[in-house]
Amino acid sequence: MKRIILTIFTIVLFCGGLHVNAQNAGVTLYFGAEEMPDLIKCLPPPPDTIGIGFTYDIMRYMWGKVERNNTTRAAIAYRDAAWDFDSLFAEFVVPFGLEISKEGTPEIYKYLVNSLSTIDQMRVEPKAFYHRKRPFERFREHMLTVYEERYLSGEGSYPSGHSQRGYAVALLLSEINPEKADTIMARGFMYGESRVIVGAHWQSDVDASRLAAAIGMARLHTSHEFLAQLEKAQTEYKSLTGSLPATDDFSKFVNLADAVPDAILEIRYYSTYNFVGARVDGYEEPVALLTRQAADSLRAVSDDLLKLGYRLKIYDAYRPQCAVDHFVRWAADVNDTLMKPYFYPDVPRDKLFELGYIAKRSGHTRGSTIDLTLFDMATEKEVDMGGTFDWFGRESHPDFGGNPKTGKYTGQAKITAEQFHNRMILREAMMRHGFKPIGEEWWHFTLQNEPFPETYFTFPVKKLK
Repeated sequence: MKRIILTIFTIVLFCGGLHVNAQNAGVTLYFGAEEMPDLIKCLPPPPDTIGIGFTYDIMRYMWGKVERNNTTRAAIAYRDAAWDFDSLFAEFVVPFGLEISKEGTPEIYKYLVNSLSTIDQMRVEPKAFYHRKRPFERFREHMLTVYEERYLSGEGSYPSGHSQRGYAVALLLSEINPEKADTIMARGFMYGESRVIVGAHWQSDVDASRLAAAIGMARLHTSHEFLAQLEKAQTEYKSLTGSLPATDDFSKFVNLADAVPDAILEIRYYSTYNFVGARVDGYEEPVALLTRQAADSLRAVSDDLLKLGYRLKIYDAYRPQCAVDHFVRWAADVNDTLMKPYFYPDVPRDKLFELGYIAKRSGHTRGSTIDLTLFDMATEKEVDMGGTFDWFGRESHPDFGGNPKTGKYTGQAKITAEQFHNRMILREAMMRHGFKPIGEEWWHFTLQNEPFPETYFTFPVKKLK
């Protein structure tokens, strides 16, 4: 009995640490731990070590070790090991269709943090009760995420806290955006598989955790406070994205070459050098268009960077809906791999939707988003950013090789300190003048106060008269 109490205390310190910090930050639990379902009673016990169930667990552990050889999947599994809400939410930005942050989406953020903190409580007692040994401990092998070993050693494996949290956030986000439920839930499922790949959990731990997440969600739906916050989150999502009307009215747009005369245009989707390998529908001329407000802010960015010896080089700006539709058709043709060696060599052709590289909607279509880089006037060359525009992979993330919030380089095999610093020059200049970055592409920025957040435009890209 004393051992169980001590184990529970240890787990609360480790697994509940974030919860305690969240409470101090103002998190509201919809139910206390004693009011949530008892998973010891709800879930079957983990498989006995001499049964067929454990044989399957071992087979899946071996599968996970093989998956580590897939660098793209291994990188995802490594990211999924992060135990904080912001990192978790960042993994669902693409399938959900909206960046999630405390500042940008306060109601959605509150809904997720409160709900997950409530559900998180359920895993503590069964972990202590079963005190199951983890795969890396049983086989005495290192995890993919070696840094986790000192925290997880001796801490019960069943059920998986990461998997429960990943599947729960998928269920929660699907309530807000049911149209994307298939891709959101696929990412939640993948989140659990990541724990098998890194060697932290058995497959049966992960399977039980998905059921635990569903049990927790069912309990949340009996809370009036939860339902009220869900409604606020849904309203916020619709106000930021909604069922956006389409229009061919270009009267509020300008030619970027006129608004920012020092910018260099290399409109990739007018050319054949892009991931499609052909001129994209809707690009009738090699020009860039933006809303007046976005163009004015970009002119300020350009003026700032000229003083440092840089010009802006534009790859894409306004993108008509027909171009986005072209991307979707292209992605559905898994046999078209013409440009795979140049833009997505490590991404399976049939995973482009699942991994979020292609979507049916794009912020570019609202007219205030731009893809760009820097051009060094002294060398008369593009600045080396450590990766090309439209590269599908982890290397394109702004935090690859460093912390974009602090601007500090932390080291990465495929990017140098100078390359990371160059990314930060562009990023900081754009943010100073009202543009916001995203977490997946160093070249992509959207005007924070975009004038048409609820409108998708359909007119073609050609010089405005």
